[in-house]
Amino acid sequence: MAKSNAIWGIDIGQCALKALQCRPHDKDPKRIIAESFDYIEYSKILSQPEADRTELVAEALAQFVSRNDLSGDRVAISVPGQTGLARFIKLPPVESKKIPDIVKYEARQQIPFSLEDVVWDYQQLAGGSEEEGYVLETEVGLFAMKRDQVSRSLKPLNDAGIDIDVIQLAPLAIYNFLCFDLLDDLHSGAPYDPQNPPPSTVVISLGTDTTDLVVTNGYRVWQRNIPIGGNHFTKALSKELRLTFSKAEHLKRHATQADDPKAVFQAMRPVFSDLLAEIQRSIGYFTSIDKTASIGQIVALGNAMKLPGLQRYLSQNLEQTVVPIKEYQNLVGGSVTAGPQFKENILSFAVSYGLCVQGLGLSELRTNLLPEEIITHRLIRAKKPWMVAGIAALLVGCTVNYIATFASLKSVDVEKPLYKTALASADTTQRKSTDLMSQFKAAQDQFIQIQDIGDNLVSNVEGRLRWLELLKAISTALPKEEAELDDSQNVSMEELAKAISEREVLHIQRLDCQYLEDVSTWFAGVAEEYRVDSAKNTEEGKASSEATQPADGAASPDGAAPADDGTGNPAGDATASAQANPTEDPNAAADTNPPDTSGSGFADDASAQGGGTTEGPTGPGWIIELRGFHYHNADIDNEGAEFIRNTFLKNLTEGSVELPPPPGDPTQPAPQEGEGETELIPVPMKDLSISYPVIVWYSEIRDQSVSMGGDEEALAGAVGREVNPRQGRQPGSNQQNNALPEPKILKLRRINFIIQFCWQPKTPTERLNPEKATNAAIPDDSSDGTTDY
Repeated sequence: MAKSNAIWGIDIGQCALKALQCRPHDKDPKRIIAESFDYIEYSKILSQPEADRTELVAEALAQFVSRNDLSGDRVAISVPGQTGLARFIKLPPVESKKIPDIVKYEARQQIPFSLEDVVWDYQQLAGGSEEEGYVLETEVGLFAMKRDQVSRSLKPLNDAGIDIDVIQLAPLAIYNFLCFDLLDDLHSGAPYDPQNPPPSTVVISLGTDTTDLVVTNGYRVWQRNIPIGGNHFTKALSKELRLTFSKAEHLKRHATQADDPKAVFQAMRPVFSDLLAEIQRSIGYFTSIDKTASIGQIVALGNAMKLPGLQRYLSQNLEQTVVPIKEYQNLVGGSVTAGPQFKENILSFAVSYGLCVQGLGLSELRTNLLPEEIITHRLIRAKKPWMVAGIAALLVGCTVNYIATFASLKSVDVEKPLYKTALASADTTQRKSTDLMSQFKAAQDQFIQIQDIGDNLVSNVEGRLRWLELLKAISTALPKEEAELDDSQNVSMEELAKAISEREVLHIQRLDCQYLEDVSTWFAGVAEEYRVDSAKNTEEGKASSEATQPADGAASPDGAAPADDGTGNPAGDATASAQANPTEDPNAAADTNPPDTSGSGFADDASAQGGGTTEGPTGPGWIIELRGFHYHNADIDNEGAEFIRNTFLKNLTEGSVELPPPPGDPTQPAPQEGEGETELIPVPMKDLSISYPVIVWYSEIRDQSVSMGGDEEALAGAVGREVNPRQGRQPGSNQQNNALPEPKILKLRRINFIIQFCWQPKTPTERLNPEKATNAAIPDDSSDGTTDY
């Protein structure tokens, strides 16, 4: 059934059930119209010892449903303030979009239960400001209620067949009533000033067992539940005058008509004092936490406020007039509001009034403690008729389609000669098609088998070229520069040292390789060094990478820097050490075994390098390692590791190598008979699957003194010829007693380095046809995983 625009506000109190039906005003949005009301008093107060709460509430709801039509109307109910939790939190300056996250965090801190065990809601209160996306002076109201309490509150209404749309705490319903009816000009004045807020109104709602104290200026609200109510006066009379609860309740309501009114009030005096003390203590606490607040007026609610002398007693001791509600300014309804029963109990309808205001969307607080699963269930239930109608329409359509198809099928008689001939012809065609498909499949399988044999033969032949192509690529990428000096020039040691330092040459002492099933395990250990090298090869990254450049002697990929033997070489590299100290005895035995590569970046599995990475190469391949040194350290802008990056690493990344074209390349002309050698073509390094070159280690730039046997040997070193340091003239020369000439010292600056890169080789045919290249085609040619050249 479609929802109407009316709403029922139901307040199930301890003494009576109060209900009010309202709808929006047609002309004035600041008013609402009261359509109907109901006031059902229980036969016994629910808190009486002998009262059966469940039965009494069920009887009242049954009577209410029988007297009122709720079909199509929404329903809002209140729950006592002591059954829920209300917290008001001041937020620091924060982005408005982050408020839900902050409130959820605060909810976990403020609510003493798991959030899964409670129903909670929050709302940002009025009065704050927002500047450039940040909220200032913002206060948030956080409200919660345990799920079992919600279930107990909903059970009697569900049993009565009443669907609830809104659940609100009674003090907050009073706040909504107060803002709508008494503070209706709230937002019509000047903007809210936290340092000079408007006066606050205190509402004392005296109930049967408890008193709700609500303090608000319309923008901020504070509430407290006082555990003193009308029943405490009744119990005091019952105890002091030794009366039954029913007689004491009757005497309390008609105290002025008693035989001895003085004795009646004397018996209730302690409750008067306790109630006053709690109200004074609550107001005092409120003014202590809000120094800018001031009390404007005090409003009385609840039928218990009709107790003779109570309002005057509170006014005298609070030193401010306590004003009872005599009419609702913005509630119009003619026969409803003018009815004698409504006027007699007008003090007890404030909660129902506030619920109606919220249900019509006119309230300041719009939080709802109705569980989400109930709302979802109702949405599904509301859509069920439409779903059933859709299924029925679908079934009707299917039925019509079946009948039409069946009728068409029945119109075909396969026993007729025409259909028999057509069916026979179709069977013949199908058999012929099956035979042809079988022949095609056999021919296709034979073709694939022959093609695989041919591919294997070609790959075996071309596979021999992989290492030759790699070695030529490395040779091409190495910087080369012819010496500017020749043997006829007579040069000094300084000129010779300068010539050597300016030569763009890398001296490679050793080449190692290792095959890995997954090269990502290697890249995991060198990713940071590769990022630094890559950044320094770009204009944008050169400046930003200075701070992240590894210091001289940077650690190897496994986290430990190779030890230095004093010459700048990693410890254990006998070859590099011998070359760095040429003054040592050349005849001394040198350790020619390859150095330990555990610190060079090779890894056998992911655990050796701390796991894989989401970037870099993957799959099987080779890790190639080059160890060497260079003397090109005279240019401060292009020395050390920077010189290696600008030359060798850049050439490996962006350069190309000239190789013979692969057989069958359609872009190359077929060789003619009698022609000479095949013309070479440039092949980019990336097409050779050379990738991710990285300097995994380099030493400090250190001064090195090289002893030269004579000018001829020094000149030979300058032009790049082999030089045997400290080698004197050959026996038989005209030197006396074969004495060695005094050695000349050559001052150079040297850096040692270790470079690694990934190589996942492809044959020329695979480069020509990339779809044929697979990682499985990469051979593992090494027996122990490492090869030296």
